[in-house]
Amino acid sequence: MPNHKSAEKRVRQNEKRNEINRGNRGRLRTGIKKLRAAIESGDAGSAQTLLPQTVSLIDKAVQKGVLHRNAAARYKSRLTVRVGESGK
Repeated sequence: MPNHKSAEKRVRQNEKRNEINRGNRGRLRTGIKKLRAAIESGDAGSAQTLLPQTVSLIDKAVQKGVLHRNAAARYKSRLTVRVGESGK
């Protein structure tokens, strides 16, 4: 338990940020799962339309501090390659 006023405030801030981060992380994971599911099902058209949306979600996650920029670049690269392979 916090013993100071500032520590109590910090606990409140942490809870609020935790909730925001959880929502952003969940939104990102859901988008990536949808794209991967489209790739696995062999639906190239759906995967092509989901790719820009997913890349946008990844970029927003970086801006919000949920994901490191190098990890985001890795995700975008790998997903783009997989979408390209599914179109063949």
